[in-house]
Amino acid sequence: MTPSAPPPENCLIRNDWICGEYITTRASDLGEALVQHLGIVVASVLFGLVLAFPLALLARRYRRLEGVVVGTTTAIYTIPSLALFSLLVPLTGLGPTTVVLGLGLYSLTILVRNVLDGLSAVSVDVREAATGMGYGASRLLFKVELPLALPTIMAGIRVATVSAVALTTVGAILDYGGLGDLLIQGKQSNFKAQVLVTSALCVLLAIALDLILVGVQRVLTPWTRTGETG
Repeated sequence: MTPSAPPPENCLIRNDWICGEYITTRASDLGEALVQHLGIVVASVLFGLVLAFPLALLARRYRRLEGVVVGTTTAIYTIPSLALFSLLVPLTGLGPTTVVLGLGLYSLTILVRNVLDGLSAVSVDVREAATGMGYGASRLLFKVELPLALPTIMAGIRVATVSAVALTTVGAILDYGGLGDLLIQGKQSNFKAQVLVTSALCVLLAIALDLILVGVQRVLTPWTRTGETG
């Protein structure tokens, strides 16, 4: 009787870079990591915006503080992520809060500058015309200046979001890095398929979020499309 041939090794056993079986067998883990990654990115950018907006208005109102605000947010961005997380851990502990706060602080240098640049780009004539029509400071800001500054602000949000997708992986040092957890595990064990798939998902997530923000900007600023349809 002729002996049967041994079953061929699958791509997981061979440790191939491209392995569809890895995706099918680890779909649940990948999905959980992707959702966690997305949640960290969204929360950190929103936190950054909540801080950046009043800081930018403060710097705009008191010009002497502009250098301090911009310089401080830039200095925070230069702090290595490991050092920044280590500084936050005694205050916020190990976990998602530290990661979100850290990434939110990193986003400030981009968001503050873009809010300032967007508001500064509003024409003086537009401001004077609105003031002449009886617009107060708050109404002028929210009804005139912010809508006109929105394209520049959205550009900053896009950059901050894409940066956060990459920086979130650093949260793996606190066991809360979304896809970064799987990426680090894959590198440590030389699991090629895991490294490739998690890296590809990070890139795809960044692209998807950027496209979504472009769509949001087009909806919020319809007047910028007049040249496209003309």
